[in-house]
Amino acid sequence: MALELLVLRGLGLGDLLTAVPALRALRQAHPEHRITLATPAYLGPLLPFTGAVDEQIDVSGPGPVPFERPDLAVNLHGRGPQSIEALRRTEPGRLISYETGPPWQDGVHEVRRWCDLLRWYGIPADPQDLTLGVSDRTGPAIVHPGAAYPARRWPPERFAKVAALLDDDVVVTGSAEEAGLARRVAELAGLPADRVLAGRTDLAELIELVSRARLVVCGDTGVGHLATAFCVPSVVLFGPVSPAQWGPPPGWRHVALWAGSRGDPHGDQPDPGLLKIEVSEVVDAAMEVTS
Repeated sequence: MALELLVLRGLGLGDLLTAVPALRALRQAHPEHRITLATPAYLGPLLPFTGAVDEQIDVSGPGPVPFERPDLAVNLHGRGPQSIEALRRTEPGRLISYETGPPWQDGVHEVRRWCDLLRWYGIPADPQDLTLGVSDRTGPAIVHPGAAYPARRWPPERFAKVAALLDDDVVVTGSAEEAGLARRVAELAGLPADRVLAGRTDLAELIELVSRARLVVCGDTGVGHLATAFCVPSVVLFGPVSPAQWGPPPGWRHVALWAGSRGDPHGDQPDPGLLKIEVSEVVDAAMEVTS
C-alpha cells in the first residue's frame, strides 16, 4: 500500500501557483508517497501541469479536511490555528507546519515562504521551479482588469486606454462576476463585444488561453501568476501589496509596476499607490517585454 502525503492549500489560483515549487519538492523528496492536495475543486485543471499531485480533495479555506491518517501532512495554507487543527484532526503520522518549524517572517515572498518551510525540515526546494510550460505566443494579448478586492483594481478607464494602444489583437478576461467590468473596458477601448471573454471561460480554457498569449496585462491576481507559469511576457500592476511578496521572478520579460506605497489589500477603494501608476508606464512596459 502506498504511503499517503496530504497537503493543505485551500486558497485561490495565484496561491496554488506560488506553492508549485514546494509541491514539486515534496514529490521529489517522497516519490514513494501518493500526494493528495486539499484545495478548491475548480483548480483541478491546473494540477496535471505541476507533475506533483496524485489526488485532489475539495477544500476551500483552512478546513476541515476530509482525510484520515496520512503518513505525512504538510500545511502550505498558513500559520493560523484553524489549518493546523484541521490537519491534526486527520491524525497524521507526522506534521510539517510553521507551528513546529521555523519562525514566521512577515514580508517574505510567498514562493520562498513555503520553500523555506520545507528546507527547515530538510527537504530541498527551489523557488525558481515555477514553470508549467512555455507559450508559443501565437495567441492574443490579454487584458485582465479584475482582482479579488477593489483595492487592487486599477481603474477600467486606464485598462481601456492600454487595450486601445496595444493593437487589434486583444481580449479582455475575467470571471462571470467581472463580466460587466470587462465589457466596460472593451467598450471604452473600442473593442468588439466578442473580445470580451469574461464569464465565458472556465479554468481549463483560461489556462489554454494564457498558455498561448503573447502578453498579459493585469493587476495583482491569479492571471499574473499564470503568465509567470507559462513564461508569457507580462506587466503586473501592484498596490497596495509589494511585488516583493507576490510578484513575478525578476527577468524573463515580466515587469512588476509598483509605486512603493503599502495599504490595505482588502480595501473597498483602489489603493492610492496603485493609482499612481500611469497608462504610459504600462504601455512602455508592454512594449519592452514584447520587443
